[in-house]
Amino acid sequence: MTKTLDSVVGQTLLPERWVIVDDGSTDATAEIVENYAEQFPRIELVRRPQRLDRSFAGKVHAFRAGFERAASLSFEVIGNLDADISFEPDYLEFLMRKFSQDPKLGVAGTPFTQDGDYDTARDSFEGENHVAGGCQLFRRQCFQDVGGYIPNRAGGIDWIAVTTARMKGWKTRSFPEKRFHHYRTLGTADRTSVAASFSYGEKDYYLGGSPVWQLFRVAYRAAKQPVDGLAMLAGYCWAALRRAKRAVSPELMKFHRREQMKKLKAIVLALVRFRKVDNFQLVTDHKLSR
Repeated sequence: MTKTLDSVVGQTLLPERWVIVDDGSTDATAEIVENYAEQFPRIELVRRPQRLDRSFAGKVHAFRAGFERAASLSFEVIGNLDADISFEPDYLEFLMRKFSQDPKLGVAGTPFTQDGDYDTARDSFEGENHVAGGCQLFRRQCFQDVGGYIPNRAGGIDWIAVTTARMKGWKTRSFPEKRFHHYRTLGTADRTSVAASFSYGEKDYYLGGSPVWQLFRVAYRAAKQPVDGLAMLAGYCWAALRRAKRAVSPELMKFHRREQMKKLKAIVLALVRFRKVDNFQLVTDHKLSR
């Protein structure tokens, strides 16, 4: 949390208000934030009681509690930050400049890195049209158009918001000139990497992912981490066998699968032509439009 606090208060362009929601933490997080709030008036701490039922939907309830404190302010862009990231001093100014340059830009962010030489621009197939949930900036009108964050116990809250924005005609973009660093491997809070991979497989089904794309995704993961790849496949199959309720509308699922197939086509064409596959720039916005 301290790294995140230092990153934001040291920005060349400061937010009008930074509402930090303590969602029932049991460590010294709230006290750390209070110390910073005494020095930086733009920071406001909101304390929420500890939840007995821990789920991904809790992030939405926490965000809404923070948004209520800022709703009366005049602003055009609203952001959501995880409490375990850091970035360069001009990071927010850089992203705000992108909004100023393109009125159709609805969601902006950057790729991110993690310990162990992981970089989403190189190691993920989400691509430049996806904006990672660790740091998402929304144009206010776009955020309203997508209905904000939708509480979903199974996860994928950030992904649903960004993909819905794209489906509704907004541009969503991760800009590769910058990175933020994420200090905890995604999905591994209180569980092993195998359990996290199983959960990711389940989530891929919940979010309407194509089984054809899933086989490709599993093969790619298994080539690097065989056990994790098999766990991801097991999670997807288990959710399918249980006929788990989808967390997305039929319209969004259709849009999502169309994007996945266009990415897969681009990958196959690159391999057939003996070209290097560029994970990050597989497909651009105009190619994904309906």
